[in-house]
Formats: sequence, C-alpha cells, structure tokens
Amino acid sequence: MPVEIQGEGKLNSTQLGSSVCRHTMPVKVSIIIGDLSGEGAGRWGGAERPFLLTKAFQKLGIQVEILGFDNDNMPLSVGPEVTVKRFPKNHYPGFLKSAAQLIQAIEGDIIYAYKTKASSFGVGLLAKKWLRKPLILDIDDWEMSWHGGEEWCYQATLKQRYRDLVKANGAFRQPDHPIYLKRMEQKVHQADAVTVHTAFLQQKFGGIYIPNGKDVNTFDPSQYDSLASRQQFGLEPYKVLMFPGAPRPYKGVEDLLAALDILQRPDLRLVIVGGSPYDDYDQTLHQRWGKYIIQIPKLRHSEMPRIVSAADIIVVPQRDTAAAKAQFPLKLTDGMAMAKPILATSVGDIPNILNGTGHVVQPGDSQAMAQKITEILADPKASQAMGECARQRCIQLYSIETIATSLHRTVLPFITPPK
Repeated sequence: MPVEIQGEGKLNSTQLGSSVCRHTMPVKVSIIIGDLSGEGAGRWGGAERPFLLTKAFQKLGIQVEILGFDNDNMPLSVGPEVTVKRFPKNHYPGFLKSAAQLIQAIEGDIIYAYKTKASSFGVGLLAKKWLRKPLILDIDDWEMSWHGGEEWCYQATLKQRYRDLVKANGAFRQPDHPIYLKRMEQKVHQADAVTVHTAFLQQKFGGIYIPNGKDVNTFDPSQYDSLASRQQFGLEPYKVLMFPGAPRPYKGVEDLLAALDILQRPDLRLVIVGGSPYDDYDQTLHQRWGKYIIQIPKLRHSEMPRIVSAADIIVVPQRDTAAAKAQFPLKLTDGMAMAKPILATSVGDIPNILNGTGHVVQPGDSQAMAQKITEILADPKASQAMGECARQRCIQLYSIETIATSLHRTVLPFITPPK
C-alpha cells in the first residue's frame, strides 16, 4: 500500500528534503528519455517535462541521472550535478545495442520512463526485468493521437509489409512506429506506478496526477524590464501577442491569425518563439499571414523569461483534438508565472488550470478571440491585475515545489525500507 505523508498541504524546500532523508538512505532516479535530440525533449534545452521533474526530485534531495538517445548532442539546461548519458539514436536492429548500453549504464535506484514509447517505456520495462528495480512511467502525451488514436491499425500489402520490415529505412525499423506505440500502451499496467499531467490522460491510463509547472523563481516578472525586453527583440512598436512554442495545426495558431484578419490593426503582431522543428508548417503560416508574424529563433531556456516579459498577451489557442486534450501547455505556465494576460481556449484542462485568471474562449472561434484581444488591450490595469492573480495561482499550484510534493507521494513507497 502507498505510504501517506502525514499532514496536508505543500511541504517547503527544507521539509521536502528532510522528509526523504528521514525515511531512506540516499536515492537516485534514472530518467529514461527516448529522444534527447533537438526534435525531441532537447528542443527547449531544459523546459520539457523530464527536466521539470528533475528539478523537483532535486528539491527532495534525490539525485538524478538522465539517459537517452540522440545524434546531435543538444545542450541541456541542467546543473553539473545531473549526469546526462547519451546513446546513439538508431533504427532496429542497431537500436537494440543502444538500448542494452543504456540499461547497463543505469545507476539509479528507481527507473522513471518518460512517455509510452518503446525507446523509453519499452527500454524501462527491460531494465526493470534485468536490474530488478522499480519502474515509474510518466505520460505527458497520448502518443497514438498523432496517428489516429484507437482507430489506427496497420494496413499494407504483402509487398509493403516486406519493405517495412526489410529495408534499412522501413517503417518497422523505427523504434517508435505506431505499431510499437500501441503495444506499449497495452503494457502500461506493468509499470509499478504511473504519473500523468491531465485529466484526459488520467482517465485513459489511470495514475497519479502531477501537473506541469514552472520555476517561478526564474520566471519572475520583477527580475525583468518589459520595455527593455521589447527593445532588445525589436518589438517596441507593436502590441505583442506571443506564442512561445512550436506551431502545429492542432495548436490553433491559424485561428488566432484569422482573428488578426478580423481586427485589421496595423499595431498587432503575433510573435512566434522557436518555431516548428518537425516540418515546414511555419512557412505555411508565413505565406498567408506573414504581415502579422514576427519569428524569433529558438532561445536558450534561460532567455525565455526575458522574451515572455516582452509580451502584451500570451496566446494558447488550442483546437479541440485528442492531442490537445492530452496536453498541459507549458505556454500557460510561461504566461502565468510572468503575470501576463493569457488568451486560451476551453480545451482539456485549460479552463481548470487558469480558473478565472485568464481569458478563455471556445476553440476555433476567431471572432471571440478578436473581441478578447480588444478587451485585454483596452484595459491594461485590469489585465495587469488578472496577470498577478495568474502568477499567484501558478506559485500555489504549478511551482517546482508543488511538483516535488506530488512526486514525494509517488516515490516514497519505493524508497521507504520495509518494516
């Protein structure tokens, strides 16, 4: 049975660390990431969920090592006390050798696999069996949603099946092909514990809710001069709607740009920070709405609070899709922590995350977005007050300390010596 923490509420940093020390010898967690490259968890340096979990574990006094696959050696925003072990990102059969090397390099007492992929959870299941160590699975996306969800099935001619299996770049050579993803989802129950970050994922896979969050000490508006940031990035002449992330069709950026078409205000700009590492979708947006878009190259994680401080509004216009419902957009906590007005859509957990500290409209409703943009910009004092409420909510519910408290309840059964 899980070991409950005595008392209620969050633990402060001192309590978090000391509570672990009272129960156990020093503990180390090995986080397995299937893709550490610039197209995977490494694309924002240190902003993705496994790095937030790393910081939360450190608050608990638990050591962390990160193990993953990549071929680009993408720099990560982790401290020198976090060991990062990289292994070649190969297709089958070479992937099996890389996976074996990763498993042999695991030093942690607890294995924490990030995502229901063969390259992470599958490797974690093998490590659990070979090393006889507990395995926790963290799910922050419904991976099959990218392939049609429950309806997906592999259909191919005999000739195509042969190609997929035999050719060097065949579909079955890819460790995270949907045929393997589907099998991994069927094995979720084999994890010793599961953590999720949205109600959608909890309903689908069960598990313990651990929200996404933000380092509210780094993302602190009092440390940045908004005007100076706007000048630094050449945004001073504009009212800035900011999308700090990778545009994809389900994220609703087109609906937001359609709202700018409705408004026809020459002072409005949508600032996209980073862009998509997956395809040429950015170019598609520029071709139709280039006059509204300012694209800023991907910044180091440490620079993100500065660019967010330059925004007038943070926009999170998700569309009503399974992929969007499964996600906890980090853009929300970017804006909340930096006390910015937020314009989002009522998709998934977004209304509950904001809970009145941001503006929420129906997904795909460009007319409503246009109206809210006008209202937000017309009343700066009210917008600032709402932004301050959003920051306080972020501190209370989505800080690293909050994540650490939830993780403490999750890992404690595995680190408390049996009586």
